[in-house]
Amino acid sequence: MVCDKCEKKLGKVITPDPWKSGARNTTEGGGRKVGENKLLTQKKNRFTPYSQFEKCRICKTTVHQPHSKYCQGCAYKKGICSMCGKQILNTKDYRQSSV
Repeated sequence: MVCDKCEKKLGKVITPDPWKSGARNTTEGGGRKVGENKLLTQKKNRFTPYSQFEKCRICKTTVHQPHSKYCQGCAYKKGICSMCGKQILNTKDYRQSSV
């Protein structure tokens, strides 16, 4: 779960989306250049497997998304954004389990 503000920080897929409506990685509208070498142009969005990922602030497990502070399980249980921790969903009347 990611809030609207943090959705801009999410990584983009290299291949263009076949469904054009609402896609972020199409060639129309300045989204992606034709014949662009992604290895050279997208250093900040590139996946680096040897970099240190952060630990979840609640359960201390490794977070698998760059720039995130909470794992997806804890973010879902608490109803918060996994990147910034902002409350997205009121989970007061929910019966949630981790199974």
